[in-house]
Amino acid sequence: MMPGAPERATRDYVRHGTTSLFAAFTIADGTVITELHRRHRAAEFKKFLTSIDTAVPAELDIHLVCDNYATHKTPTVQRWLARRPRFHVHFTPTGSSWLNQVERWFAYLTAQLTRRGVHTSVAALEKDVREWIGHWSTAPRPFVWRKTAEEILDSLARYLQRISGAEH
Repeated sequence: MMPGAPERATRDYVRHGTTSLFAAFTIADGTVITELHRRHRAAEFKKFLTSIDTAVPAELDIHLVCDNYATHKTPTVQRWLARRPRFHVHFTPTGSSWLNQVERWFAYLTAQLTRRGVHTSVAALEKDVREWIGHWSTAPRPFVWRKTAEEILDSLARYLQRISGAEH
């Protein structure tokens, strides 16, 4: 890409496979616990939960904010969680994943690595993702809201006033 030139998408994009990245983002300091799996089923999610359980000190409660993906709600996962009372699961409303800070981290990873990346295999993609996570982990940082709730609500009120009665 040249500076000032629009980004172009090609019609000949070839996907060489997919992988699933599970990530738990610590909102206090920006550290992440991650795992890559070739499949995205309850079995893989349960393995990831076990990794979180192992990594987080036993005296701490764990609050998971999850989207409404079916994997998070299967009987297998529900039984696993029921046996671990320190896990508290919160589900974001549909369309509200922006509330979940790990989603912001995924967006950052996408912008920095995968959007313009060329990976000729799943193994190459996973290698680059692991390297990017390793780089992030050397200096993790939390995402911080820059506006107060009042500023956000005022902005929303101005927007709603501007569009009210607008013809579509």
